[in-house]
Amino acid sequence: MKVVVIGQGYVGLPLAVRAAETGHTVFGLEIDQERTEKLATGQSYIEDIPDAQLCKVIETGRYIPTCDPAVLQDFDVAVITVPTPLRDGAPDLGFVEEAAGTIAKYLNRGATVIVESTTYPGTTDGVVRPLLEEASGLTAEEDFYLGFSPERIDPGNPKWGFVNTPKIVSGTGSRSLAALQDFYTPLVERTVPLSGTKEGEFTKLIENTFRAVNIALVNELADAAHALDIDVWESLEAAATKPFGFMKFTPGPGVGGHCLPIDPEYLSWRLRQKTGEELQFWSLARKIASRRPAQVVQRLSEGLNRQGKAVNGSTVLLLGLAYKANVSDCRESPALRVAELLLSLGAEVRAVDPWVPGNFPVPTGVHRVDASGTEFRNADAVVLLTDHEGIDYDLLCVEAAYVLDCRNRLKRGRTVETI
Repeated sequence: MKVVVIGQGYVGLPLAVRAAETGHTVFGLEIDQERTEKLATGQSYIEDIPDAQLCKVIETGRYIPTCDPAVLQDFDVAVITVPTPLRDGAPDLGFVEEAAGTIAKYLNRGATVIVESTTYPGTTDGVVRPLLEEASGLTAEEDFYLGFSPERIDPGNPKWGFVNTPKIVSGTGSRSLAALQDFYTPLVERTVPLSGTKEGEFTKLIENTFRAVNIALVNELADAAHALDIDVWESLEAAATKPFGFMKFTPGPGVGGHCLPIDPEYLSWRLRQKTGEELQFWSLARKIASRRPAQVVQRLSEGLNRQGKAVNGSTVLLLGLAYKANVSDCRESPALRVAELLLSLGAEVRAVDPWVPGNFPVPTGVHRVDASGTEFRNADAVVLLTDHEGIDYDLLCVEAAYVLDCRNRLKRGRTVETI
């Protein structure tokens, strides 16, 4: 089939490459010219897609990156994988609406349109469907097929990728559901059909709200353990030995990425619109999560004080800018907020992140440096925010005067503390 995947980011590129690998002719439609040029020359900017894998599908001629929306002419399947950010606390579906409007210009009978972008329940039927129908004159379920299949990409996860993660599929009706299953079944090991698109949209929000709430909970437990002089990491490991009724989450400097800080807001916003009620668990979790970077800075300040130093005037080296290990994604990363707070307190802030491109816009005043014994030695304090591979942690422990480890990566000792 002729497949067009709109958006070639962390969600769209793995989908496009996999669809090409299974024999479809796939156009990766991306508005960013620089990204498109990189893809065309076999340069992947997504950790989950190595250059070799990208080059292979390009050489077959079945994957074509492009900025030209005219490739939608006579498409069989179009998949929307564009961002869904928040604007002033409310969902911004501008990218989804723009994509749907573009698709509608080329929509023909028998084609399938799929939304993978995370959004609130009712978007596919209540927003995307009218845009497609009004502009094309066609009717979903009768003339074309429409569905929602939430992305479940976990960047950098070595165990669970696009192929072996079960794929939720839902449609505006039985014919649309069948069309989605026909498309995804050859791409993944297992599909999970649902009765409607609202259930599919809600499923994705359940997953990410669950994670966000539990991360907030374990961060609060870590604070309680610190106040009570308890090793929270030892207790968590012990709790994880229980084979039922417990799922291990770990403390850190805060939540980041496009999903966890944002997706629960979509659900909470939708609930307020329909009922006037707040999603109370998420409301509390959001407050806990939002104050986490400030708590990291407070712990750092306490550590410096014990050495007779203040944050003001100290050189602080941040290890990691990305929101999680071994990815380049800095969206909503708590490390950026930690940097801003330290700068506001008068610290000289230096940052190491071999995964994040050198042209990434860091907060003004942050100096990007390479990891080295000199940098470790010259810092008054080092804060391990993202435990990337490729850092010499043994050297860090030898050279650094004080390390605040927010990821429990290092062996604790005289100069190393955990959050």
